[in-house]
Amino acid sequence: MSTLSDLVTAHGVHDAADIEWLHRLAGDGQLLADLAFADIVIWVPTEDDSFIAVAHTRPSSAATLFYRDIVGDRVRPQWRTQIRDAFAEARIVDSASPDWFEETPTRVRAVPIVRGTTAAGAAPRVIGVLTRHTNLGEARTPSRQQITFNDCADDLFGMVAWGEFPDLSAPTSPRRGAPRAPDGLIRIDVDGVTTFASPNALSAFNRMGFDDELEGESLVEVVTQILPAKRQFDESLPVVVTGRAPWRTDIEARGVTVSLRAIPLRDHGVRIGAIVLCRDVTEMRHQEQELITKDATIREIHHRVKNNLQTVASLLRIQARRTYSDEAREALSHATRRVAAIAVVHDTLSEGLAQNVDFDDVFHRVLKLVAEVAAAPNTRARTKTTGSFGRLPSEYATPLALALTELVTNAVEHGLADREEGEVEIRADRTDERLEVRVRDTGVGLPEGQVGRGLGTQIVRTLIQGELGGTIDWHTLMGSGTEVTIDIPLRYIERDV
Repeated sequence: MSTLSDLVTAHGVHDAADIEWLHRLAGDGQLLADLAFADIVIWVPTEDDSFIAVAHTRPSSAATLFYRDIVGDRVRPQWRTQIRDAFAEARIVDSASPDWFEETPTRVRAVPIVRGTTAAGAAPRVIGVLTRHTNLGEARTPSRQQITFNDCADDLFGMVAWGEFPDLSAPTSPRRGAPRAPDGLIRIDVDGVTTFASPNALSAFNRMGFDDELEGESLVEVVTQILPAKRQFDESLPVVVTGRAPWRTDIEARGVTVSLRAIPLRDHGVRIGAIVLCRDVTEMRHQEQELITKDATIREIHHRVKNNLQTVASLLRIQARRTYSDEAREALSHATRRVAAIAVVHDTLSEGLAQNVDFDDVFHRVLKLVAEVAAAPNTRARTKTTGSFGRLPSEYATPLALALTELVTNAVEHGLADREEGEVEIRADRTDERLEVRVRDTGVGLPEGQVGRGLGTQIVRTLIQGELGGTIDWHTLMGSGTEVTIDIPLRYIERDV
């Protein structure tokens, strides 16, 4: 299915501000659908004088009319005239009589989507049409809550037609945990006095210690009464509970956390009150705190592992200096580099929240450990890195860093041996499915088919083939030098790394 941006762009809407406005409105489609007890569809005009649906939201408070998503569909003939009139005349158009949709009686309202407040005497800028499709097949005597919800929906539809909703001054915040109309709704007047509170909203405030009725009470005074003394609170709280700004905040009392979202209501620019949505997010906040604690613990573990590995590397380095055997000294030096390469990965993991690392940064630090130390006294080794490894999870980063440490070390120590200078190039090519790494040097090369049998080669094979499920190949380049090709499948990596 095409995204909203793709659909509107394909049908002639290229203004970034228009697209952002439609995205904001579609983001509040669930609120409008729940308040109106109806399906909400957003339409944009096409070049052939028709309309196409670019967003569709079903109500959680009533039965939907559209069991199949209509996003990407052209407008049906029975709605075209009504939608065209709303778009052309910039006014709300209601169906004159019940409309029948798949043998179900419905009522349709077409609301022009105006971007920005229209100045007096200026022609409004209509960028689309929003339609409300109400199912009349389940009509029953509406409750007071349903009447209030519908009134709130009508106010918001009027603001959409006047260019006052959505409000671009509202900060963008995560949708997770955002209050919804069924979670709890409070309507306040222009003075901040509660005129309606849904049962769920009243229950949320009761759990925080307010035992009376909310209706008729100033919401500011209620919140002041239940907030613990001497506790700091969000500076945005006063403007939220008075409904003066379209912001979100949390209040906490008696171990209960309630998220509040204010939506100011206006009539042709005049503030007439506000909707305050509320939701008990206590359990969600506890889970978030547990995750924060877990992340901090994991980072601390990586930090301590890095410190311990650096200590081990230092001990190996000291031992190498005190060793008289050249063979033992070389083995200890190799072990020092291997331990240090693993420490670099843990050091990077200790600095971030995610268990994924920017491997380009990791490998840059690993190269510093290898190239200068591994080179012979009379050899000047240069390293060159091209391409990008991207972000990798720790279970990939550690074995890959260790394997590349071995390969670069071998290239410098053996490939460039007995040469005054030489170059080692590491090229990374990554796609969504694979990571290919080539390590090539300008050294003496090796006979085709004759790969070293030392410990370093065994380590590389074990890491690439065993732990990463990849392949590795050694071969001599035309002229001189050796090239090692590593191919690692990335099918098990989540795409958000």
